[in-house]
Amino acid sequence: MSETTDGATAVDDALEKFRDMLANDGYLLRWSTSEQDAVVVTIEAGDDACEDCLVPQSVMEAMMSEALKPTPYRLDHVVLPAEH
Repeated sequence: MSETTDGATAVDDALEKFRDMLANDGYLLRWSTSEQDAVVVTIEAGDDACEDCLVPQSVMEAMMSEALKPTPYRLDHVVLPAEH
C-alpha cells in the first residue's frame, strides 16, 4: 500500500460512520488501496448479518464515493458479501 498516514486517517475518518452503521447490523467494513489514490471497500457479513439488508451495489458505491470526496482517494469499487 502506498497511502500516507494522513491519507489513511482521512479514509478511516470518512468511512467511520459507515463502519459503525454496518457493525450494528453484523457487518465488517474494511478498505485497501488497489492502485495509487484508489480505494477498494470490502464489506464482510458476520454470522448474524442479514445479506439481504444491504443496499444494492450501485447505491453502496455512490455512498462510498461521496464519503471519500474530502480525502485524497477515490473509490475503485465495493465488494459485497454476496460476491464472495
